[in-house]
Amino acid sequence: MTRRCDVPSARESHDAPGSTLGERAAHALLAYREGRTDRLDAVVRETTPLLWATVRAQGVGHDEAADIVQNTWVQLVKHADRIEEPRAVLKWLLTTARRAAWDAVRNGRADAALRTDLPEDETRHAALPDATPSPDAQVLAKERDRILWAAFAKLSERCRELLHLVSLADRPDYRMISAAVGMPVGSIGATRGRCLAKLRTELDRMGGGAWI
Repeated sequence: MTRRCDVPSARESHDAPGSTLGERAAHALLAYREGRTDRLDAVVRETTPLLWATVRAQGVGHDEAADIVQNTWVQLVKHADRIEEPRAVLKWLLTTARRAAWDAVRNGRADAALRTDLPEDETRHAALPDATPSPDAQVLAKERDRILWAAFAKLSERCRELLHLVSLADRPDYRMISAAVGMPVGSIGATRGRCLAKLRTELDRMGGGAWI
């Protein structure tokens, strides 16, 4: 059952100063359920660059990324009545796009492995470098990741969301991040620095700071 008690009616204005992209997406979803698509169209235009950056950051090619982003919106329309928390629709979109990108990358690697065929000569039997990490390196990597994510989980939700969005692309679009988290563009860099400092403090406290 859809919970709408904490989200104003889609008929109320959602363009007031300070509204975030997540709030506008929530209003657009509610409006779409009422048969009005204009607000959803506006959110599609506004959010697509963020979805595009999310998918491309996973290593997906240009054409396949375009298909994934388009299918993400198709899935939203298909499941519009099943999303229980309208305020979570932006996170739902990002998660759906990211998971589709991961699947695309995995399938691409599997196809490439099947197509690989070394020539039938002495090079087929030549000793190739073993790219598999040694057991001790795997253990250290797992422990490093465990500590990193444990420290990350101790940050505020605002810090976690900001650091996640900044990490989506090599050159993050601060304008889109500003719209997503409701933070002035000029404050993003300084806030990011404070969040990273807090993460470093947690890592040092947990004994993982020397690994990054």
